[in-house]
Amino acid sequence: MAAGVAGEQVWLTILEASRRSGLSEPTLRYYEQIGLVGPVPRDPSSGHRRYDAATMDVIDSLGCLRSAGLRVEDLRRYLDLLARGDAAAAEQRELFDHHADRLEAEIERLRLRLEYLRLKARLWDARDRGDSGAAQRLVPRLLALIDRF
Repeated sequence: MAAGVAGEQVWLTILEASRRSGLSEPTLRYYEQIGLVGPVPRDPSSGHRRYDAATMDVIDSLGCLRSAGLRVEDLRRYLDLLARGDAAAAEQRELFDHHADRLEAEIERLRLRLEYLRLKARLWDARDRGDSGAAQRLVPRLLALIDRF
């Protein structure tokens, strides 16, 4: 987040914070409500939330971790461990290794599904062309993929 004129702090609206982080406005409100994000200052004239650079750093991290599939409990654990600093480094590593392994397995499942869809498209292309031999050769590959799901 850039500073304003003469080093003045730039404050983001909830809409701007949402767009930047990828978290919805209701999610930002919820994260504040449950304490993942500290109390957000309000504009004195409008009462609207205004997010500063430090809060946006936390929100950006939470948005990235949430998009990687971490649950609210995991986000809370991450922030608790972060507050402990280097003393919690091993626990942070375990948290991220666990989620990296989970995400890797999910990616593999998605690769299998992608391959299945590609083979199904080829099967229907063969049928569309009237090539029953090609279609028959694809069926065992499709069945083998299904067994891997």
